[in-house]
Amino acid sequence: MKHFNDPMPFSPKAVQAFEPGGDLSGQQSELNFLAARIAEHYRSDFLTPRLITGFWRGVEGALLALGGFLLLAGHVGIRTPFLTSYILMIIVGAGLGVVAIGAFGGYRMLVLRGSMSQLWRPAIAWALTIVTMAAALFFIYGDVVHSRLFLGGWAVSGVCALSIGRLILRSRIRHWARNGRMERRAVIVGGGKNAEGLIRNLERQPDSDIRICGIFDDRDDRRSPPIVAGYPKLGTISELVTFARKARIDMLIVTLPLSAEQRLLALLKQLWVLPLDIRLSAHSSELKFRPRSYSFIGQIPLIDVFDRPLADWDWIAKRIFDVVVASLAIIALSPVFILTALAVRLDSPGPVLFRQKRHGFNNQTIEVFKFRSLYHHMSDPDAKQIVTKGDKRVTRVGNFIRKSSLDELPQLFNVLRGELSLVGPRPHAVHAQSSQNETFTAIVDGYFGRHKVKPGITGWAQIKGWRGEIDQPEKLKKRYEHDLYYIENWSLLLDIYILIMTPISLVSKTEGAY
Repeated sequence: MKHFNDPMPFSPKAVQAFEPGGDLSGQQSELNFLAARIAEHYRSDFLTPRLITGFWRGVEGALLALGGFLLLAGHVGIRTPFLTSYILMIIVGAGLGVVAIGAFGGYRMLVLRGSMSQLWRPAIAWALTIVTMAAALFFIYGDVVHSRLFLGGWAVSGVCALSIGRLILRSRIRHWARNGRMERRAVIVGGGKNAEGLIRNLERQPDSDIRICGIFDDRDDRRSPPIVAGYPKLGTISELVTFARKARIDMLIVTLPLSAEQRLLALLKQLWVLPLDIRLSAHSSELKFRPRSYSFIGQIPLIDVFDRPLADWDWIAKRIFDVVVASLAIIALSPVFILTALAVRLDSPGPVLFRQKRHGFNNQTIEVFKFRSLYHHMSDPDAKQIVTKGDKRVTRVGNFIRKSSLDELPQLFNVLRGELSLVGPRPHAVHAQSSQNETFTAIVDGYFGRHKVKPGITGWAQIKGWRGEIDQPEKLKKRYEHDLYYIENWSLLLDIYILIMTPISLVSKTEGAY
């Protein structure tokens, strides 16, 4: 099956530019009993097939290399004059073995969870790898350098390790499938005959990993039946936004015809803020696009509209990076933590830390830690009054730590708790307003689109100078545009660059920090 990573024919800006329909992305609609119950059921974590197959490639590469090193130590011996050559051969051979297994289709989910007869794929791929390496070694080094017994033993041990490992994995996959932990959870957007045709086709795909969680449609029961192909209609599109935020949904499949352009754009305007893959069903469309515009579930073509940012391995890489760097930063900055805490405590009565509810990933509410910078009796947990220049609520120490951003240091513990990332859009308070008492959602249409990734301690907008007081609508719009740029262009290198530039920007761009 083709993974969903091709270029998108729709851009967020194109969708935002369409005005009709209103932006319901920030509203929380009440779910009916059935929808609420299903959303609660799908709150549990799940494993995507892409994550499992990627992980298993690494496992099999490690198994093949381990077998080679054990044979090297036991049969050839580490004192061989060709030790470096053997080590290089083992590393390259294990990598080539994984590539060969992939070429034989050995990492398709249908094969991994299939019958024992599928074990021939990795066995033949590994055998061909050994034969190829033996031939290459003969032409490079001659006939006397590498042990034939070593290569034969590695071939046999590799087949045994691959077979045993896959039998264990096959058992686990079936267990995860029975418990609903290994799947792509999808919601159908739009009911009627188009939805029924899509569902029937999905059910006929032998290697489909899609679990349909329900149907959402704004049309009444006369135009969109309450049950389609055995699946219930759970509510309207505005209720879908609430449902998707409560449940761990992986994908939205829109069944509206491409000819309904205005309705389609109005729908995407509401849905693009969700951190999900959004696909447009093309199985009944007569329009044809470039092959790279499609992704497939089995034989069913889908048009890629939006991709979930930071999915699968990207999310894991970013999380590992966050935990490692945050842990090292807490250790290295522990003297600064202690001195700042003492200064806050001695400067004015009250707790050292300040807790504030803010919007986190997928618009969920989180509690963010900061060193207290306001007088305790004037604290504003709901951020209903923005801090301005010369604000009398700010303490003497608070003025310094706010300007230098030392008040943000305790958020490193939010990173370890998984609520924040080191780099990302800054989390705004739940009831945050501009200096003109306008809500952020009133200033920027589609504002909650910045919550498609986990918020961060610092971000692209901050190092570009867009931090501090929102006294003009243009400042929030610029911050929002920079946040979207970061989401759409994320990489670990970009995170590292932002972290390096953060202390520089704190010194050079302090105009808006009060």
